[in-house]
Amino acid sequence: MIKVFIVDDHEIIREGLKKILKEESDLIVVGEAQNGADVLEKMQALDFECDVMVLDMNMPGKSGIELLTDLKNMKPQLHILVLSIHPEDKFALRTLKAGASGYLCKDTALEELVVAIRKIYSKGRYLSTTLAEQLAFDIMPVTNSLPHEQLSNRELEIMFMLVSGKKVKDIAADLGLSISTIFTYRVRIFEKLKIKNNVELTHYAMINKLIE
Repeated sequence: MIKVFIVDDHEIIREGLKKILKEESDLIVVGEAQNGADVLEKMQALDFECDVMVLDMNMPGKSGIELLTDLKNMKPQLHILVLSIHPEDKFALRTLKAGASGYLCKDTALEELVVAIRKIYSKGRYLSTTLAEQLAFDIMPVTNSLPHEQLSNRELEIMFMLVSGKKVKDIAADLGLSISTIFTYRVRIFEKLKIKNNVELTHYAMINKLIE
């Protein structure tokens, strides 16, 4: 029996995932958490045990790569399947480098979830064909990298939040950071992308197909 732990801040998503997994005789949901602080606290319990953790990367508070890194530091052998609103060609490689065992865009999670969990449990890694091709290109020398590829994980995360229309104060609240810190990150992002404002940032994201 494969023990699965679900982390997502939306109850309706957690219930949907549990319903899918409940139909599989070899899978069982052994726990759930609604945010980063919640899952880190539950992992400290002596009776915590799971084979595969399904982790939403877009939650309020500590989330994204930082949370993934903390989880792997606490439980190095833990297999983590990342769920994200971002297409895999935009964010997946960073999560794999941070220790994730697989990556699913939420748009395709329903079709691939069970297969991904079983693959991770048996072979330790789940890669779609697209993601496998990305990894092959990633290990080859890159001579013409784009400016956004030079952003740090946190800068990339904040860039996506800015492009989605979120205000600085809301981003600060979601990430548990000060408003001045978010302004500093925004300045760094603008400098690296050689842009001056949010309008140009959105335009940059569109022409580089970072958003639909």
